[in-house]
Amino acid sequence: MLLSLETRPSTRHGLGVYATAPIRRHALVIEYAGEVITHAEAERRYPTSGAAELPEHTYVLQLDDDRVVDANVHGNDARFINHACDPNLEPITIGDQVWLVALRAIAAGEELGYDYAIELDERHTPVLKRRFPCRCGGATCRGTLLRPKRAPVSAESRAVRRAIAQQLAALSND
Repeated sequence: MLLSLETRPSTRHGLGVYATAPIRRHALVIEYAGEVITHAEAERRYPTSGAAELPEHTYVLQLDDDRVVDANVHGNDARFINHACDPNLEPITIGDQVWLVALRAIAAGEELGYDYAIELDERHTPVLKRRFPCRCGGATCRGTLLRPKRAPVSAESRAVRRAIAQQLAALSND
């Protein structure tokens, strides 16, 4: 099923993607398309800026422990979906693809967002947080795109992962 989405200016950041019709909970909304590359290749293409205060900005989403999807190459409008601290989407890996799945029902006109949850090994200092600023404006905004060090997986994330697993199992039994 092809969902109706629109890319247009966002109050959060640059462009955003909006639902033009209601989206049901647990629906596969859009594939995060692009070239599948290794983490090493992503580092080569998009080296960390030397200026510690400059925000990071790439269209790379983790596929698995070894690979990422680079939406700068053969990407689609999913690359314009902004971060949200209180997301309505969750990225889910299905085979060699990453899909953005609705965590809850999404109303027509609502901006889509998922938690970028960037994971870094080093300590999250104020300088580091400024390199990854959040502009979601949500009531639960944590001010950064960085994943908190001890953040548990949310109940919504677990539910969407179970629902997708059940949908895939049903398809494989057909």
